[in-house]
Amino acid sequence: MKVIALHQEEKYIIKQAVDNNRHAQQKIYGRYAPRMLSVCRQYIKDLHQAEDVMITAFMKVFTNLGSFEHKGSFEGWIRRIMINECISYIRVSKKVSFLEDEFYVEDTFNNIESHFSVEDIQSLIDTLPDGYKMVFNLYAIEGFKHQEIAKMLGISEGTSKSQLSHARKMLQEQIMKLKNYSNGTE
Repeated sequence: MKVIALHQEEKYIIKQAVDNNRHAQQKIYGRYAPRMLSVCRQYIKDLHQAEDVMITAFMKVFTNLGSFEHKGSFEGWIRRIMINECISYIRVSKKVSFLEDEFYVEDTFNNIESHFSVEDIQSLIDTLPDGYKMVFNLYAIEGFKHQEIAKMLGISEGTSKSQLSHARKMLQEQIMKLKNYSNGTE
């Protein structure tokens, strides 16, 4: 019964926000901004730029709120807008390119040890080249399939797989260096 009430409340707030009710828009922003900043930060290294992209994406959320069809999660809909805005920002600002590399080896990406902090992991991901980082985030964190990633980024499926493979390899090497450093063996 509570789930239905929460869902109805969300629908009501969305309807008010569509009607340009600033209080409702502020409620939506307040509820989702912290999580969406984390999403943007996964793609954009600089926190201030990530925040700018998030704000721009929220403008798109409120502009297109009337097109939300209440099919699926509202948070997922917002998240998708955030991801697309991050990709657009990276494309425009960094002129990111993807290497057309048909070499692809399905490697196993070992689970990151629990003694690494979230900041350590994000720092490692931040060191990846932009193309690797985007594909890694879309696949490993967001859960998109290679076909979806290829369509979103305008690349081939093979390129998506290759970028992921290279990203995993780089991360594995960095994790090994970090482990060796923390163990005092490097």
